[in-house]
Amino acid sequence: MAPVRRLTSSVIRARKGKRFPVITAYDAPFARCVEDAGIDVILVGDSLGNVVLGLESTAPVELDDMCRHGAAVKRGTSRAHVIVDLPFGTYQASDEDAVRASIALVKAGASSVKLEGGIDAASRIAAIVRAGIPVVGHIGVMPQTAGNTSGFKRKADGELLLADARAVEAAGAFAVVLEMVDADVARQITAALAIPTIGIGAGPHCDAQVLVLHDALGLYAHAPPFAKRFAELAQIATGALQAYASEVRDGTFPAAPSAVAGDEPVYVVSTPS
Repeated sequence: MAPVRRLTSSVIRARKGKRFPVITAYDAPFARCVEDAGIDVILVGDSLGNVVLGLESTAPVELDDMCRHGAAVKRGTSRAHVIVDLPFGTYQASDEDAVRASIALVKAGASSVKLEGGIDAASRIAAIVRAGIPVVGHIGVMPQTAGNTSGFKRKADGELLLADARAVEAAGAFAVVLEMVDADVARQITAALAIPTIGIGAGPHCDAQVLVLHDALGLYAHAPPFAKRFAELAQIATGALQAYASEVRDGTFPAAPSAVAGDEPVYVVSTPS
C-alpha cells in the first residue's frame, strides 16, 4: 500500500473560492480527533500560550514550545497539513532569523509556517519561501503585538488592509489569515486575491474559517465573542471527574478483584512505530 501523503500547500492554494474548515490543535489526541472529523488543515497556533499554557498573551511563547506542540500534532495525524506559528521574537529582527526559525519548525513536523504582518513582513515571507518553506500570512488584528499597540479592535481600514494582503500574496504566501477584519473589507480582500483567505472573526466571505479548538469545544473560559461554542466539554469533563472523585471517596472505585483468577483483561501499552 502506498504511503498516505500529507496535504500540500499547492492543494490548499487551489481551494481558492471553495469553503473549507481550519482549526487549531496542540497535541496528538486532539489532532487525531480533528483529522477523524474530516478537517485536513490544522493550525498549531501560538494561542497555545493562552489556552494550553495559561499565559496572559502569546508573546512569551518560545520556539521550543511551537516545535514541541507541532511535532505532537504531526504524530497524531497522517494526512493533515500542519501550519505552525512562528512565535514572537523569532522573525522580527531579520530575514535570517525568520528562515532559521522556520527551518526548526519544519524539522519538528510543520508542513508550513505562519507569521504576522503585512507590508512590513513581506521580506520575511519572501526569504522563507526562497528557503523552500510554504508560508501563510496573517493581517488585521495581530495578537503577538496587539496588547502593546492598538489592542484587539476590529480593523476596517480597507485601503491599508488590502495593501497588506497584496504584499503578503506578492511575497509568496499561499494563504492569508484575516483576523477581526471588517466583514465587507474581508469580502473585498477575498475577491482581490488569488490565494485563499482564512477568516477568524472576519465575517462569512472568506474562503476558509479557523477557530481555536478550545473555544469551539467550550474548554476555554475567555473565548472571544465571535467564536461559536460547538460543545461544552469543560462541563462534561468536570462532571466526569466529579463522578470519579465520588467513587474513590465512597470506595466503589476500583471494584473488588474478581474471585476467578486470570479473568482480568491484560493492559497493553502501545507505542507508535
